[in-house]
Amino acid sequence: MATSRGGSAVKRFMSQLPAQIESRLLMGAARAGGAVILAEAKERSISQDVDEALTMKAKRGTGQVTVKVYVKPGWARSVGTWLEYGTAPHFISVDDSQRRGMSVKRINTVGKEKGSLVIGGKFVGATVFHKGATAHPFMRVSLDVKGVEAVAAAQAHINSRLRAGRITGEADAGDSE
Repeated sequence: MATSRGGSAVKRFMSQLPAQIESRLLMGAARAGGAVILAEAKERSISQDVDEALTMKAKRGTGQVTVKVYVKPGWARSVGTWLEYGTAPHFISVDDSQRRGMSVKRINTVGKEKGSLVIGGKFVGATVFHKGATAHPFMRVSLDVKGVEAVAAAQAHINSRLRAGRITGEADAGDSE
């Protein structure tokens, strides 16, 4: 009767393979692809505040790895949203929390220092019309323009880690889970 040896080693190797692929290959591949999109988004943005706040995060999920390019929370995220989508014409008025229960007419009557809007160093009253702003998209356009290059960068990372049927290198540092 024929016998075989090494079956347990093969089973152990096969059971460890998915985790090794995820940690040693896919996280780095996601980061490599995301870096291409991130660089393009920074190049296309017309705001230095947005450029400085653009970042990327890779995350492991159940059976998948995702990368997210985004603008950090704060003022730059608001500017980024306005740049990406533009703004419609709208009115800007004194915030209700600062009105102290006064109407627009009363605010203008009581005095300019009590809640009027100041634009360009001039008091303009409690309400002003903003004509809107045109969009200058940079996030979605970056993905559309550099998507193929991002996939190629991810594939290059994977290819650099595969040698003679085994995965080389260590698990990528800084994984977000």
